[in-house]
Amino acid sequence: MITVTRLNGSQFAVNPDLIERVHENPDTTLVLVDGSTYIVTESLTDVITKVAEYRARVLSLALGNTEAAPVVAVPVVITATGSPTEREVL
Repeated sequence: MITVTRLNGSQFAVNPDLIERVHENPDTTLVLVDGSTYIVTESLTDVITKVAEYRARVLSLALGNTEAAPVVAVPVVITATGSPTEREVL
């Protein structure tokens, strides 16, 4: 689970496997596979980083790494054509 913050300041945890999409317009909105939406204070980049770190930690634990060392994720910029740009760090 990843923790995010509602606009009123309360935090909640969401299963990142259920996030269908995230958009920023201007508030960051999480849209889950069941159609429910949540507006959060974290930026789009922050949400992507939290999901990537969560997945990296799950893989690390599955491979036997018992230390819960933080993993730094690098978001990839996707262009309008759907292909990654040469610039990998936002």
